[in-house]
Amino acid sequence: MRSIQQLQTLDQLKCLADPRRLRILRLLMTAPATLTMLGKTLGESPAWVRHHLVQLEAAGLVDLSETRINGRALEKYYRACTDGYLLQQMILPEDSSRSTVVFSGSHDLAVEMLAEYLSPHLNLLTLPVGSLDGLVTLRQNLSQVAGCHLLDASGEFNIPFVNRFFPDRDMYVITLAYREQGLLTTAGNPKSIRGLSDLARGDIRFINRNPGSGTRLWLDHQLHTLDISPESIPGYANNVSTHTECARLVWNGSVDAALALRASANMFGLGFIPLFHERYDLVFPREMSPHLAPLLDTLQTSRFRHQMDALAGYETAHTGESILN
Repeated sequence: MRSIQQLQTLDQLKCLADPRRLRILRLLMTAPATLTMLGKTLGESPAWVRHHLVQLEAAGLVDLSETRINGRALEKYYRACTDGYLLQQMILPEDSSRSTVVFSGSHDLAVEMLAEYLSPHLNLLTLPVGSLDGLVTLRQNLSQVAGCHLLDASGEFNIPFVNRFFPDRDMYVITLAYREQGLLTTAGNPKSIRGLSDLARGDIRFINRNPGSGTRLWLDHQLHTLDISPESIPGYANNVSTHTECARLVWNGSVDAALALRASANMFGLGFIPLFHERYDLVFPREMSPHLAPLLDTLQTSRFRHQMDALAGYETAHTGESILN
């Protein structure tokens, strides 16, 4: 069976940053070859090839496959160490004064606020990729904490998804807040939008959220329930990754409607049609608890909860509660 490996070190990434070495590696993934054979393919001398091959060997990307006697000559055949490579490496700041933690998942205004609040003690870097991809990123150890608001068919938020993604790991699920979402409209609602069914009228330009986001998954489920074809909604295929981007596009007249947080509507003075409430949770492995202590402590403070309460549509009565441990 042919295999693919993930690049593990920065040295490997730096080695492949040179397009000449990348070309050699890709050729050696196809079949073993000698310096002379590679030189003929690339139009370069064997000495030129050897210079780059030595670096590929040192990085653990290429090795000696076999040697053959051809007359009086000893031919050395080289090959790639695997059939394919996955480039996946995170480069983080080196800061002795505070730890760096990567947050992935669904965009949230309170998480943005939390990152600023924690900045003297913890460097919280955010990667808004959507709830599902946030859990994938966490599973791949490319982040340390994820944020999600995924509604399962059972009616439960997040827990069934965490159980499916991490059946072999001890995970914490901590509630950040309950939030309200709905349709954002231009101030005064000039298109007289009343609900999701109006999106298919044909005269309303819509902006969607990214695939895999909890908001997008909720919308797709509702459209299926209402028997509304996504293709009938102008702009359904266009998407952005944050609630703020949705609100800005409605505000500047690029679109007529979006599905997003009430808080984002208030930020831009937009109309808002409430549709549902949801629970937004933070998910992380138990072993990350000591590193996330500043974050967890902050969730318990009245000062931070008061700041979250100021966000329209946010409820903090259950903030900091552990749901699964």
